[in-house]
Amino acid sequence: MTIINPSGISAPTITVERDGHVLLIGFNRPDKRNAANFALLQELALAYGELERDPQLRVGFVFAHGDHFTGGLDLADVAPRIGPNGLNTVPDGGIDPWQVSGQQLSKPVVMAVQGTCLTLGIELMLASDISIAATSTRFGQIEVARGILPFGGATFRLPRAVGWGNAMRWILTGDLFDAAEAHRIGLVQEVVPDGTQYERGLELAQRIAAQAPLAVQAALANARLALRDGDVAAAAALQPELVRLMQSEDASIGMTAFVTRTTAEFVGR
Repeated sequence: MTIINPSGISAPTITVERDGHVLLIGFNRPDKRNAANFALLQELALAYGELERDPQLRVGFVFAHGDHFTGGLDLADVAPRIGPNGLNTVPDGGIDPWQVSGQQLSKPVVMAVQGTCLTLGIELMLASDISIAATSTRFGQIEVARGILPFGGATFRLPRAVGWGNAMRWILTGDLFDAAEAHRIGLVQEVVPDGTQYERGLELAQRIAAQAPLAVQAALANARLALRDGDVAAAAALQPELVRLMQSEDASIGMTAFVTRTTAEFVGR
């Protein structure tokens, strides 16, 4: 297991472990309901940086140790660090996991949540690609009840993901909602029995990691391009990307596997 701990003083708040081509990223403050202090935010950014840089890593899988995914931001630790220019939680070598600034992550992320999942936990789901929730999970975008606004992307991603009315229902009231509602509005893709969310999330991450990584990243990039710049821009990029991928070793491997009815073992080239 790799430990991401820039201070080296206290126990790591993020655990990082490799499972084949999947990077397992675990919130690790269970005694604090995995509330995100400044160290956790930094260590999470460094884990995302590792995911992006290592060509052997194809998918990130984010989960939490303990009974809860996250109780949100540890305001007592983080609030004093918010200066005139906001809050900088990305050290050298890191990538903003909430994808609101800096370098964009090119690889997909799957998440599994349980227990309490508040504020930045929801926003991390919105910045990721597939989310699995345990049946008893409780969600809340509660910043307005603390006198602040969501600043990790919920204000623009949640309306796009679940519709304006559904987003405003939960952002503007700060009310909690359950996993069934999260699934109904499309915040989570699957709801599974308590205790099985980790296995199901990892299963999906491994399923993605078994596909051709260049193709996965190209498909993800084109979908994000459509969200950011519109359908016309994404459509214009399709044919050049197809030509590029057809020249890859993985495309040859995929075609051969199709013809021979065997399982493709992609190499990422």
